[in-house]
Amino acid sequence: MVNQLDMIRERIAGLYAASPRIHVNVKLPRLRLDLTNDPVEIKGVYRNIFTIEECRTGVPRIHALQYADVLTGSIEILEDP
Repeated sequence: MVNQLDMIRERIAGLYAASPRIHVNVKLPRLRLDLTNDPVEIKGVYRNIFTIEECRTGVPRIHALQYADVLTGSIEILEDP
């Protein structure tokens, strides 16, 4: 049985394989990360996390994010599934 986190992981892995440049909304105060419709690049997809790179400040920064944050709505991927 595939649970919701597995479905999210598969969707992100599909985006990573097809077109890793996506747009996201992220609101994660614990990481001091607040992105609104910002372009990012998926850098890696792993069992429990995925990594993105953003250049909002002009300096590339890589962030490790959890699939559960997509499930709770703290991370929203704006590309169509």
